[in-house]
Amino acid sequence: MIGLVLLLAGLGCLGYVGYQVWGTNVSAHKTYDNERTKLKQVWSSPTPSTKSTEKDSDRNAVPGDAIGLISIPAIGVDQVPILQGVGLDVLARGVGHYPSTVGPGQVGNFALAGHRITHGQPFANLLELNTGDKIIIETRTTIYTYQVDQAPKSLTVEDTAGWVLDPVPGHPAEQPSKKLITLTTCQDLFHSPDRSVGFGHLVSTKAK
Repeated sequence: MIGLVLLLAGLGCLGYVGYQVWGTNVSAHKTYDNERTKLKQVWSSPTPSTKSTEKDSDRNAVPGDAIGLISIPAIGVDQVPILQGVGLDVLARGVGHYPSTVGPGQVGNFALAGHRITHGQPFANLLELNTGDKIIIETRTTIYTYQVDQAPKSLTVEDTAGWVLDPVPGHPAEQPSKKLITLTTCQDLFHSPDRSVGFGHLVSTKAK
């Protein structure tokens, strides 16, 4: 009887792990599709689309609002929604934007976070990103292309290392003059207190 109970408990644990690893990915990709569709519908509405309007929209976005799409061709990321905030509920629906950092295409540090495993795992292959690879951010009015300067596989920090979110990472007192991007994800596939971090800079801006 005890053996049967232990067996059932073990199967239950395996089922839970299986759902976390695979089940959440299925539901997350459906959510990605819904978020992307809703965002493109908003973009196609006749709302004024000036740069100032877009900046105001980024600044006033509340947690969970979609603010853009991210593509990283080198690692197979294709138009994943970018949502305001980095809470667990937000990261289950796409890539999260650290609210304390600037919006896409702005001077300073545009910082993003994403899962490496579960919940769609948009950054599953982030550690395969190399210097020179491109990161494409699409908003209502503009397509921004960033280039990787430091690959995520070359930098691991603790999850409390707030310096990576500085306007000039690692130089909190320095006034920013460049348009930067930072990507963060878990260093290990499963739960880890460490983060892998990649940096890049804006190389082109194209109006839509």
